[in-house]
Amino acid sequence: MDKKISTAVAENATERRHSCEACPLRPLPVFRAFEPEELEFVSHFKRGELAVDRGATVLVEGNSSPHLYTVLSGWGFRFKLLSDGRRQILNYIMPGDLIGLQGTIMGEMQHSVEALSGLVLCVFERGKLMELYSRHPGLAYDITWLASREERMLDENLLSIGRRSAIERAAYLLAFIHERARASGLAARSRVAIPVTQQHIADTLGLSLVHTNKTLRKLVQRGMIEWRDGGCEVVDLDGLLRLSGWEGLDEGKRPLV
Repeated sequence: MDKKISTAVAENATERRHSCEACPLRPLPVFRAFEPEELEFVSHFKRGELAVDRGATVLVEGNSSPHLYTVLSGWGFRFKLLSDGRRQILNYIMPGDLIGLQGTIMGEMQHSVEALSGLVLCVFERGKLMELYSRHPGLAYDITWLASREERMLDENLLSIGRRSAIERAAYLLAFIHERARASGLAARSRVAIPVTQQHIADTLGLSLVHTNKTLRKLVQRGMIEWRDGGCEVVDLDGLLRLSGWEGLDEGKRPLV
């Protein structure tokens, strides 16, 4: 699978529809500005762009990849599988997120990545990462910051699965996705259309599908969310925050590589 993706990158990732200088993500207030020399390096670091269809696997656990990716548009998720096919979704991927770093540092991926919607990825050559670290310490710090941020999110997710009740878990997860999506520019209006199924929610929360369905219905009955074909919308963010005991995102400016 990974070889197929690599071949697709080689064949289709040469065209740049968006230059780094005119990146549609950079004007968003959540991302910090590059220094001119950093922007020049990243522009050469980027090989091209790759369009990925919904449901396609971008990276496969146990395989290596010659590329790193930054999400330019769309949604995805990281997950691990047990030998019997049971799935645990680890986190959700949105514009500005860097994926594939684990395979660079550890030699192979420890999780898989799947497109939750159509994705457009900026493609970077893994072999140039050491040049980034040696010549641009600011960018190296950015990558370290992104890895640390991922660890922070996983800590909160582990707390949720370990100690929150089912309805608190669901409230936290939907508030978390909603806030991340708004910051990443995925909300064209006040509400965010989250393109997940109840199976995705169940695989994230560690609950059965039946239990997840009952839990989500409680949130619907309380007027906190609306469930539609193709996903979920948060109606009462403050209510979800109170129910989950989560204070919300507090990141300030973040890097964009």
